Amino acid sequence: MPLLNYTTKVSADKTVAEVQKLLAKAGARAVLSEYDEHGNVSSVCFKMLVNGREIGYRLPVEPDKVLGVLKSQRGVAPGYRNLDQARRIAWRIVKDWIEAQLAIIETHMVEPDQVFLPYAITPSGETLYGEVMSRGLLDAGGQND
Repeated sequence: MPLLNYTTKVSADKTVAEVQKLLAKAGARAVLSEYDEHGNVSSVCFKMLVNGREIGYRLPVEPDKVLGVLKSQRGVAPGYRNLDQARRIAWRIVKDWIEAQLAIIETHMVEPDQVFLPYAITPSGETLYGEVMSRGLLDAGGQND
């Protein structure tokens, strides 16, 4: 089965604008786009109030990894196997994920910080997920090496 959104024609820039609007509607106090060396949006950063404090979050995309998946999947036409398409797909997937998470938040099943916690920016500038992984802070199933 081909990757979600693999045939999208919606530009990455348009999708990023949609993402920014979704985050603002969900209570983001600030939204910022970060760009790579080629002028492509590589992540969206935003701030939300959590227990009276502004917490920063960074949602990255990795179109090169999406391209790898496109190249490995059967049924994906060659015209869709390029970095520009991978970038469009990556941002559509992020947008869809945010919409789903915001629906769960809206139903009060979770709080925004529960959903976005892995993407919280730590004092070192890394995401919380990145810091936890780089420091080996997760105990894999309670087993110690």
